[in-house]
Amino acid sequence: MFIETETTPNPATLKFLPGRQVMVAGTREFTDEEQAESSPLASALFSLGDVTGVFFGRDFISVTAGPGVDWAQLKPQVVAILLDHFISEAPLFTQGSAAGISVPAEDEDMGDDPADADIIDQIKDLIETRIRPAVANDGGDVAYRGYRDGVVFLQMQGACSGCPSSSATLKNGIESLIKYYVPEVTEVRAA
Repeated sequence: MFIETETTPNPATLKFLPGRQVMVAGTREFTDEEQAESSPLASALFSLGDVTGVFFGRDFISVTAGPGVDWAQLKPQVVAILLDHFISEAPLFTQGSAAGISVPAEDEDMGDDPADADIIDQIKDLIETRIRPAVANDGGDVAYRGYRDGVVFLQMQGACSGCPSSSATLKNGIESLIKYYVPEVTEVRAA
């Protein structure tokens, strides 16, 4: 088995591609060891001590290292853990864990106004078909969190959540795209 590695716009995060499916549906982000307890793989990565974030995408894992960590030393350790996990065909999540799938869910949004349903459907369609695939290329994800008075609220995840360029991506890329296709939108903000 061969695991490819790609850099991301976030210098603290590397994207690992095992050449097979990681998540059946949705994504899952772990920002500390306690959250990682539901996943043997995420727990093993956090046990390295220098890992501050793990993100599971459809076909990749993004790993974020703490400040000042040398990726030249950490990368082989991460690859070894990933190889062990995928070769052994270990489960991604512990049995009975409610943490299996974390799709950017509508139940986590800000309580959208039903009168805006058509606008919201257009926004969600753009996120699903154009924005999420582009953000996944950079090792992250974007989750819809709400729409109110012309403002779309989104949450950046994975490599994108701590990326120095995430605010530029949100404002210059995502906001421009959504405003172009959905003229009712006046602004996009991070939730």
